[in-house]
Formats: sequence, C-alpha cells, structure tokens
Amino acid sequence: MSDILLQANAVAKHFGGVKALRDVSLSIRRGEVYGLIGPNGAGKTTFFNCMTGLYIPDGGGFTFDGVALQADAPHRAAELGIARTFQNIRLFGNMTALENVMVGRHVRTKAGVFGAMFLNRATRDEEAAIRQRAVELLHYVDIADRADDLAKNLSYGDQRRLEIARALATEPKLLCLDEPAAGMNATETEELRVLIEGIRKDGTTVLLIEHDVKLVMGLCDRVAVLDYGALVIEDVPAVVQKDQRVIEAYLGA
Repeated sequence: MSDILLQANAVAKHFGGVKALRDVSLSIRRGEVYGLIGPNGAGKTTFFNCMTGLYIPDGGGFTFDGVALQADAPHRAAELGIARTFQNIRLFGNMTALENVMVGRHVRTKAGVFGAMFLNRATRDEEAAIRQRAVELLHYVDIADRADDLAKNLSYGDQRRLEIARALATEPKLLCLDEPAAGMNATETEELRVLIEGIRKDGTTVLLIEHDVKLVMGLCDRVAVLDYGALVIEDVPAVVQKDQRVIEAYLGA
C-alpha cells in the first residue's frame, strides 16, 4: 500500500477568465495533518470543492487511495472516504446536535426504501446503531451534553465541533477542514488543536485550510501554499516559513 493517500495531478479550474487553480499538483500522505494556506482568493476552497465533487476540474484530476478519483458529486466523495466541513457552517439548524450527526452516518447504512417504510427488524437495529455511534462522536468532540439541543442554539465553537462530528460519522479516510478555527478565541483554538491531533492519532488523515498561521505551523506535518491559484511551495513548516515567496505573498515580513 502506498503511503500517498491523495495525489492531485495538475488540477485546473477556471471561472470565465479567472484561473482559480493553475495546474496544482500536491500529495497528502496517510496519517498526516496537511496544511493548505494562502491569501484570500488563492484557490484553497476551490481545491476542496474540486476534490469533493462540488466542482468538476477543467484540467488534471485526483488519485485517492490508489485509484482515480471519480467524485462527480459530494455524496460520491463521502462514499469513497472523503469528508469535509465548510468555511461557513452548514448545519441543519432546526435539528438537534444528535440528529445532525446521525444524518452524516447514513452514508454508511444499508437500509433501503422498503426498510424505511416498514421499519423491519434490520432497519430498527441499524437505526439504533446509528444513534449509538452518533452519541459516541458527540462525546468524542466533547459536546455530548448538548445532544438534544437544536444546532442553531449551540455556541459558535460547539457548532464547529458538531460539524466535525458529522463529518467523522461518514468514517472518512481523509477529513478536510475548511477554516475550522475562524472566529474562535484562543481557548477554543487550543481545544481544536487537541481535537485534530486526536483525530490524526486515531488514524484519520487531515487536510486543513486555515488562516491561523500559528495553528498551522504548530500542528501540520507538511504545508502547501497557494497564491493566485498556483502552488508556491509544499514542504515542512520550518522550510515554508522561511521561503521568501511565501513571506512576500502571505506571511509578511
């Protein structure tokens, strides 16, 4: 088995005359936390969207877990083992925290229309297992005490944690987090760092888009930098921080 979980091969995406991604090639290894950073508009979220089926690349493609990635819709990406959160929180606000996580779990269920209509024994057993796993994941992200609260009534930090729990419910091989620390205070950011380290320790590879440079450089094994849709560098944090092109484009003197 190759240690490369995801390989991006010359991925390009255009919106009219705007080249959002310019032949981006990078690789993510199994078991690492991989950071993707760059200025606003650099193409980071576009890269996520191409990888997870929201956009179809105009050039190039991805290899995931050793095979060509045919993620032409978000649910197909989830089935293959890629889960994500969003820069702008996308929870079901009028559903409870527990129900939100259960929704994520359904990508791994087997019950069909017949089972849903007649609630046969197999369907009831599966639903019970879904609920139990959802409870476990709420404990995992430390918001089990909010299980019965509507998602819209959770604090901002707890909503971020709930999104991560829902993504984990799909049993991903690769968890993609789009600016999970945005809007968090220092305490919440530290708690997020501990959570991500725990996710990696438990065997899930993490791809992280984040503007908190301190968090990225202290947490990630390797970091890629995008600028105007092009890859500037891909290396360990210590090298990336000293690269003059990165300093000029993003970090500042």
